[in-house]
Amino acid sequence: MKLSARIATPVTALVLAGLTATACAPQTSDRKAATDEKSGTLRVWLFQEVNNAPKKQVVDAAVAAFEAQHKGAKVEVEYIPVDTRAQRIKAAFNDPKSAPDLVEYGNTDTAGYVKDGGLADISAEFGAWADAKDADPTATSSVTVDGKIYGAPLFVGVRALYYRTDVFKDLGLSAPKTQDELISTAKKIHKAKPELYGIAVGGAYTYGAMPFIWANGGELATREGASYKAAINSEAARKGIASYTSLFGDDNCPAAKCAQMGGNATVTAFASGKAAMAIGGDFSHAAVEAGTVKGRYAVVPLPGVTAGSIAPAFAGGNNLGVMKSSSHRTLAVELMKSLAGKETQGKLFDAMGFLPTYTDVRAQAARKEPFVKPFIDSLGAGAKFVPASPGWGKIDSSLVLPTMFQEIVSGRKDVKAASDDAARKMDEAFAAAGR
Repeated sequence: MKLSARIATPVTALVLAGLTATACAPQTSDRKAATDEKSGTLRVWLFQEVNNAPKKQVVDAAVAAFEAQHKGAKVEVEYIPVDTRAQRIKAAFNDPKSAPDLVEYGNTDTAGYVKDGGLADISAEFGAWADAKDADPTATSSVTVDGKIYGAPLFVGVRALYYRTDVFKDLGLSAPKTQDELISTAKKIHKAKPELYGIAVGGAYTYGAMPFIWANGGELATREGASYKAAINSEAARKGIASYTSLFGDDNCPAAKCAQMGGNATVTAFASGKAAMAIGGDFSHAAVEAGTVKGRYAVVPLPGVTAGSIAPAFAGGNNLGVMKSSSHRTLAVELMKSLAGKETQGKLFDAMGFLPTYTDVRAQAARKEPFVKPFIDSLGAGAKFVPASPGWGKIDSSLVLPTMFQEIVSGRKDVKAASDDAARKMDEAFAAAGR
């Protein structure tokens, strides 16, 4: 989720990044509405932005057009706080009378919400939708569980490498072309300018660390039958973990200061002039522009292992889903198409900076705002997603991967021991989830 002023709120940035917390709730029954009414009031829950007025203006226009096209239908939109969204949505799964017809949700929550029986399978409608043919495959995967579609991607968020052009010029450096070069460049900068982190990194910045694992050929988990098996302790994954954690230390970003940092803190360090580089999202642009480094930075895709390659980035973002309990399924699907369609996504980019999920609409956005090009290039190089398992919510909320990174950078465990422990916890979560 995200953009402009939104990065100012840590909770919001977590969602944006895709780090969505999963609240505990009783298992829901498989409720499906007995009717499909073609008129009446549709209730919609969307996330409240820090500066919500531009989003509301775009949504209001889409709703007005929808109501004009569907006589007898009325839409009520409620903007719900991000920090209590998990509890409210899960409660709605268990109480259809209080549930909305259409809901916005973080894309890492898809599998968990499907297991809870809250989202409707809209595979047929999505497959027949003209706009869907241009949807980015990675974004589409975020609404897909076991081959079925449970919503429409609303926007996507991806990260790249921000760097200080003035610092690089002063030291005669160029933007790094490989991850090894990134590491050596960061340490050169810190040695020459001890007041700066060469690159700001965080032990709690899971989505900043993942590209190092993926670029080295590692995976978080692999599919095994109907479930997943942790792969975070494979040799390839360990190589990526070692690469990322090598950036913690007195020669770049001291563990005592950086082990607890998350994505927000690393972007803040860069924006405030305390770091020469940082891994930040398209959604971080406004915060950086508002910082002291305005006019003195550039962005390139995060490099991979080999020169000229781009490290796979995590594809975060939000989706819109139709609730299985909706008594207005057909209308809710049509409203979903209106709110998540090409026209509305283009307007949301203009108003909020939300990166569209359609390749053609993204290309138009890049022509309007050149700053998005490195992020679009990162998506085009092959962004990746988390395992489509309800178990991921437990892994995420239990901070399994941040704990692993922090154990390594603090010296409490080596890479092998920490990754083995993380893999065990991940497998327990996958097993408990059933898939």
